[in-house]
Amino acid sequence: MAAAESALQQEVRSLYSDHHGWLQGWLRRRLGNAFDAADLAHDVFLRLLARREPVGMKEPRAYLSSVARGLVIDHWRRRELEQAWLETLAQMPEATAPSPEQRLLILEALVEIDRMLDTLKPAVRTAFLLAQFDGLSCREIGERLGVSLATAERYVAKALRACYAFRFEA
Repeated sequence: MAAAESALQQEVRSLYSDHHGWLQGWLRRRLGNAFDAADLAHDVFLRLLARREPVGMKEPRAYLSSVARGLVIDHWRRRELEQAWLETLAQMPEATAPSPEQRLLILEALVEIDRMLDTLKPAVRTAFLLAQFDGLSCREIGERLGVSLATAERYVAKALRACYAFRFEA
């Protein structure tokens, strides 16, 4: 185990020294700002350190950019959630607005829920959202999605199980 950790740390150290500057520039071009690029470049290498085994990659820049691409997608999704949350807060009467601490907790919960929903197949996610936000019945969901009532029920049940599992993991 210690040898594997050492090999992993050595690999990440080498990748960092050889490619960090390139990766940060790559991210800066995609994000449009150096601060977010620096944060995400850091996160790429943290992800690599979290692995159990060295990757032994032949194309390190392709691998690093692949990991970074996923983090960029997460970054933009989080920004969209933050913006939607800020718009919701702006519409709330000041007396009912949550405290700054509560705002942060709610935003973090929204990000986690978004991540959980992203693990679902698109039809399952759509069925769940139609049930929760539009208040549609399983029969209406089945009609909207062009599937049977039983399939719509399975989709909603699967999403609910994922929510319960998420609730108890967090």
